[in-house]
Amino acid sequence: MSDLDAVLSAFREATGCPASVWVQSAPHDPLHIEGGDPGEAVAPSPDRRPAEGSLETEVPGGWQVVSRIPGARPSWLCVGPFPEHATVRLGATLLLPVSTQVMRSQLEVSHAAQDLAERYEEINLLYSIGEILGRTVSLDAAAKTILTEISETVGARRGAIYVIERTTGLLNPVAVLGATGPLAAIAADDPSAVTARVFRSHHSLLVADGAMQSDVEAPIRRGAMLSVPIMLATPQGGTALGVVNLSGRRGSQPFTASDQKLVTAIATQVGTTIQNTKLVSASLAQAELTREMELANDLQMKLLPLPGSLAPEADCAAQVSPAESVGGDFYNLFRLGDGKLGVMVGDASGHGYRSALIMALAMSATAIHARGSVDPAATMGALLVSLADELRETEMFMTVCYAIIDPRAGTLSWCNAGHPHAFVLAADGTATRLGATDPPLGLVDYAPHASSMAWRDDDLLVLFTDGIPDARSSEKKRLGEAPVLEVVTARRAEAPWRIVDGVFALVAGHMGAVPPRDDQAIVVLRTARPA
Repeated sequence: MSDLDAVLSAFREATGCPASVWVQSAPHDPLHIEGGDPGEAVAPSPDRRPAEGSLETEVPGGWQVVSRIPGARPSWLCVGPFPEHATVRLGATLLLPVSTQVMRSQLEVSHAAQDLAERYEEINLLYSIGEILGRTVSLDAAAKTILTEISETVGARRGAIYVIERTTGLLNPVAVLGATGPLAAIAADDPSAVTARVFRSHHSLLVADGAMQSDVEAPIRRGAMLSVPIMLATPQGGTALGVVNLSGRRGSQPFTASDQKLVTAIATQVGTTIQNTKLVSASLAQAELTREMELANDLQMKLLPLPGSLAPEADCAAQVSPAESVGGDFYNLFRLGDGKLGVMVGDASGHGYRSALIMALAMSATAIHARGSVDPAATMGALLVSLADELRETEMFMTVCYAIIDPRAGTLSWCNAGHPHAFVLAADGTATRLGATDPPLGLVDYAPHASSMAWRDDDLLVLFTDGIPDARSSEKKRLGEAPVLEVVTARRAEAPWRIVDGVFALVAGHMGAVPPRDDQAIVVLRTARPA
């Protein structure tokens, strides 16, 4: 027994008078009983159904009171027939608000149940799509399934999901359902297409049948169309990534605000997936780039000769530390015959892969040219010819110092193309700079020149690049050349590798956690006494 039946039954028992509630579902439909005893109830005739308030009329067997029940549906409370009796009339007056409240409650429960059933479908759809998107890192793989799920829930026979391609400004269809022909991409600035308008405005549109027609959308248009932007939430408010279009709804019914809210919620999920896809792709690309740069660093370091390659004629140590994975600082070592030794240090302008390319070309060129001459100027001139085109095209230059030591003759000759940090340190700690003989390679075209000086057995050759004295502290203070020479002087009697370690320890202590601004390289060499 419903709550309404219980109320009407209680009234019957208290007054001995039947009471019933009658409802008309549609304007031309007959009344049907909603509550009361069908055996006793008498439906009010059409002329006894007041539009509002109550109507008391005489009927066979007594009197009947018919009262309009306020509410959305046409409903009447019918009390009677009853004999002339004031108590019954009073009871009818009191029964009306009770019946009204009971019917309102029953209607709310019914609507709530219906709404819950609809929400269940929507929640189930959102959950299903969440699962689909959670299992994929590619929207293309899931877009058709998502579009099918949405269409089935809202009753659409046609639809498409578009995603923007920023480089071309085109909205490309990644999933299509029920199209009558090929579906082309839509320019984001198309003035007539609904898809483009929704993408630009960031707002959904419920487009009526025949409105805002566009040839590019014709294959998926049939009747009204619902168009919803695919958005990614950002601190600035949101970025449009694409559009979901639905059309051809079953039964030719228009799309509702509820449909719009549902598709908007799904579009938000799709937007998150598109962004995640891009982040995953970018992460994979970055990981691949990192791996390739690590390989490039490994290859570049393998291009550098082993310092021990000059033993036993010389004790040499060297270290190169690029500011990035690869860099433009380098050194090279050569045996030139008759006990002569060649030592080169170079610094291509800038750092990174462009400098690394110049460095690799210089390494390969000097490996060829150095063995053809014991004149540092001739070797440097040949190197300039080899690098001239590349330096000109890249608008780069290179500082290079190339020294040739002849321990037997006790001489050191050098050619210095604009490299500032090249020294010979004597046994007493006196540092003699190997001054520049020419501008950096790439700035001029004329042939380099050479200079020479005496070389003693206990002299120390020290060549380093400007990344070492230019190292900056957290307060942006430059290290400078003097502290480097102080460390070298203090350790000059030690093995060259310990001197190199001391210099890099000085640099690391000065920079702290500050990343290097430039590549860093140093070569330290001491020759053995000639036999």
